[in-house]
Amino acid sequence: MKLEKAESRVCAAKLVVVVAIFLLTFYVISQVFEIKMDANLGHIFARSALDAAARSTKPPRYKCGISKACPEKHFAFKMASGAANVVGPKICVEDNVLMSGVKNNVGRGINVALVNGKTGELLDTKFFDMWGGDVAPFIEFLKSIQDGTIVLMGTYDDGATKLNEEARKLIAELGSTSITNLGFRDNWVFCGGKGIKTKSPFEQHIKNNKDTNKYEGWPEVVEMEGCIPQKQD
Repeated sequence: MKLEKAESRVCAAKLVVVVAIFLLTFYVISQVFEIKMDANLGHIFARSALDAAARSTKPPRYKCGISKACPEKHFAFKMASGAANVVGPKICVEDNVLMSGVKNNVGRGINVALVNGKTGELLDTKFFDMWGGDVAPFIEFLKSIQDGTIVLMGTYDDGATKLNEEARKLIAELGSTSITNLGFRDNWVFCGGKGIKTKSPFEQHIKNNKDTNKYEGWPEVVEMEGCIPQKQD
């Protein structure tokens, strides 16, 4: 009888020890898990904060990649002339690339994009070969442009050899001042409009000069960006 009671007490003591070990193990595991969770959450929050800071310091991107946003009722544009006879010109308006080598709608001579002055909608794109082509279709095209149309032009390779006085006068009426001096293989970009009352502020021109040319036989690319006022009724 005494032996049985002693065995019972030993069993009870063992059970208490086992339960105590189980509870201690559970506590230790829970503490370790909690620490890892805290560390993981801390890492997640720190990473989120760093990502947010990076986003806040990243410079904003404006339409067509121009350097600053345009005011209301203005169209953002950016354009570049061709590079020698290798890379064609590029014309972008309101974040839409209208003409480029990638779009395969540019060519040697003068490249032209017509845009609706009220809506910014593309109306037409064409290029006219002023080296081996005929100026007559270009003249007819210039005469057909409607009032209120934004006209963007950029040269590629040579945009001047076949230009005559009539064509230059029609382009000058769109607001150009440099067209009268545009020569063989000059680089030139221009943005004007049909019915404009003053000379356009949007024009860049670099002369072909063997002493200053960036490429053999051609000057460097000319680029231009700005904000075109929307035509009002």
